[in-house]
Amino acid sequence: MALIKCPECNEDISSDVFSCPKCGKMIRKPKRSFFGKIIKLAFILFNIFMILWVVLGMNAVAPKLQDGYNAGAHAIGTGLALGVIASIWVAGDIIIGVLVLLTRPKGR
Repeated sequence: MALIKCPECNEDISSDVFSCPKCGKMIRKPKRSFFGKIIKLAFILFNIFMILWVVLGMNAVAPKLQDGYNAGAHAIGTGLALGVIASIWVAGDIIIGVLVLLTRPKGR
């Protein structure tokens, strides 16, 4: 633990602090741990996967919805499938989002 000068107020402060206790100037930014980075990446990848799932699923069903034969049944099935996908998406975002929140960098 060395003493350094605050660039804002020239107060002697510890090199371990994230911000000056006198003026509040940010000295260094807290960093996310390795596990926290993995969780954040998982959150981003999960959302990308869910977007792709919805888009590719709708593209696969679109020709069947334009067909006059059984179009109503396909529309109902598509609506139910989108409801299930949305439920999985919300539940996954809540679970992974809480983990992202718990692994965020903490200032001292």
